[in-house]
Amino acid sequence: MSVTRTQVGIVGAGPAGLMLGHLLHLAGIDSVIVEDRSEDYVIERVRAGVLEQGTVDLMRTTGIGDRLDREGMRHEGIYIRFNGERHRIDLASLTGGRAITIYGQNEVVKDLIGARRVAGRPLHFEASDVSVHGLETNTPRLRFAHGDQTHEIVCDVIAGCDGSHGVCRPTIPSAIGQTYEREYPFAWLGILADAPPASDEIVYSLSERGFALFSMRSTTITRLYLQCAPDENLDEWSDDRIWTELMARLRTDDGWVPNVGPILQKAVAPMRSFVVEPMRYGRLFLAGDAAHIVPPTGAKGLNLAMADVRRLATALEDFFHRGSEARLEKYSDRGLKRTWRAQRFSWWMTSMLHKQEGDNPFDYRRQLAELDYLVSSRAAMTSLAENYTGTPFD
Repeated sequence: MSVTRTQVGIVGAGPAGLMLGHLLHLAGIDSVIVEDRSEDYVIERVRAGVLEQGTVDLMRTTGIGDRLDREGMRHEGIYIRFNGERHRIDLASLTGGRAITIYGQNEVVKDLIGARRVAGRPLHFEASDVSVHGLETNTPRLRFAHGDQTHEIVCDVIAGCDGSHGVCRPTIPSAIGQTYEREYPFAWLGILADAPPASDEIVYSLSERGFALFSMRSTTITRLYLQCAPDENLDEWSDDRIWTELMARLRTDDGWVPNVGPILQKAVAPMRSFVVEPMRYGRLFLAGDAAHIVPPTGAKGLNLAMADVRRLATALEDFFHRGSEARLEKYSDRGLKRTWRAQRFSWWMTSMLHKQEGDNPFDYRRQLAELDYLVSSRAAMTSLAENYTGTPFD
């Protein structure tokens, strides 16, 4: 077994782990990143694509925003569609200039991997038998196999950025960790289509047939979703059926519809909410999906992860350079405060725009009334805009 030492062992090479490693490198703090998936898998998995203002600012200030600025699509508003009409909410004017940027998670990951490689810091893909030990000591250990060798890395801190199915969160004793979870009785059927976006901004839609969402990944690729059953059989959804359903849910009375093109990818994503408290156990700190899952309606998942690692990196800088544990002690409480606010907003957006099991015509009329109030009240639109574009990272 090869035994080495580092300051921070990072489990997971998704956006959270990679950004944390990047921030630590800029602060002069050594780290090792270990990921059990292949590099291609981590890059190519299709996930979030809406970046809050805080995430965009973080990428720019840390030197990885050049491609984002060239290829990202800044949106200063979103559309809410109901009763056959699209209503625009001007995010920028309601928040003092904050906006969102469309830039795929896979592109963020590419930029962060590139920065890691330039920095020359350790990054191990396709690690196996990953495990963490000694979390209640001052020298926790990260073990894994890579190639034909077994490694043990002695750390000062371990960051669990390994997602909802990773190895880090289950190491928190049940007597200490409390989980809160909600399963939603529907899922999203999502597609990538080889078709230029038909709208300059995202369109959220409530219809009598259920929820639909128009988004994009580039100037040539459209991203669309429709509400479906959580156990939906994709084999029963031909391309023609998908487009017919999307048209029925998104069409407006003035004739707007998405552009149609070949479907490049389709998948069903269940929807759930999950929070673990606390986000810390001894010298283990959880970040990103390892600590919380939100339904995608509010576009919070990736952005919560970025806020987590920004907060953790600042705390670790104090710890290593100034000998202060004050920010580390507050890491979980501050993270949970932001997490629960994101959960509330995501639940609200989801409840307002989806048909629930057992709903009747009364419930649909109530949703329409809520949406009508939203688009006619500056106060209501401001609340949505502030939450959707995100509060500054603390």
